[in-house]
Amino acid sequence: MTQILDGKALAAQVQSELAQQVQALTAQGHRPPGLAVIMVGDNPASAAYVRNKERASGKVGIASQVHHLPATVPQAEVMALIQHLNQDANVDGILVQLPLPDGLDAVALLNTIDPDKDVDGLHPINLGRLLRGEQGLRSCTPYGVMRLMAAHTIDLTGQQAVVVGRSILVGKPMAIMLLEANATVTVAHARTVDLPALTRQADILVAAVGRPNMITADWVKPGAVVIDVGINRVESPDGKAQLVGDVDYDAVAPIASAITPVPGGIGPMTVAMLLENTVTSYRQRLQI
Repeated sequence: MTQILDGKALAAQVQSELAQQVQALTAQGHRPPGLAVIMVGDNPASAAYVRNKERASGKVGIASQVHHLPATVPQAEVMALIQHLNQDANVDGILVQLPLPDGLDAVALLNTIDPDKDVDGLHPINLGRLLRGEQGLRSCTPYGVMRLMAAHTIDLTGQQAVVVGRSILVGKPMAIMLLEANATVTVAHARTVDLPALTRQADILVAAVGRPNMITADWVKPGAVVIDVGINRVESPDGKAQLVGDVDYDAVAPIASAITPVPGGIGPMTVAMLLENTVTSYRQRLQI
């Protein structure tokens, strides 16, 4: 029987544990953790993600503040806001919602965030800490993947892992985290020669490319653990929009030993790790 890696259930468990921690600390007289989200423009998907993060923050007891700026905002104004939040003693985490409108330099803005408030784990200092195996805030999506596999006691030691996708958001930090867990890792991408031949060797296959149903059954080794990071909005034959992953779930699930669904797999874990990073930053800041 294929094991369904239920990220929604684990995320709810993580949030419940965080809520208990926060409740205990605020009962002792400490302020609540603070998360500041910066959203620029009116991207509908981004707006939905921000609302989801606000709701999740509220359930945990994190005081969230959303700074919604117009798409025409100058780079310097966003930079100044980040610098203000860096200095705000009540803010433990700062998140810039991506993608940003054209004309804004996302890298420069992300690099302005105080690394110890970088709850997305994307600052070069945090990525460097990850590379060196040092403590630091971890990239939320790959961190969520690792937590989900650990919760299902998937032993990565000595396993052949293939990560399809090399983004700084997922692919690269994912590869480092798998290495850290003693897997043997290959990173594949758009220019990889004979990609299906490579993915068929994987004991652990992570798909993070943003192409609907790209990974089909003949790309997957029987018994592999398949992690689908992709979230793609496609139109079904009846004209309704639906979310699908990078993996053809119906075809691949019967031959995998374990698989993440979309939705309900890695998406909820990404939000849970964002909240965990915020609480971690909070505890470090207050030394509690």
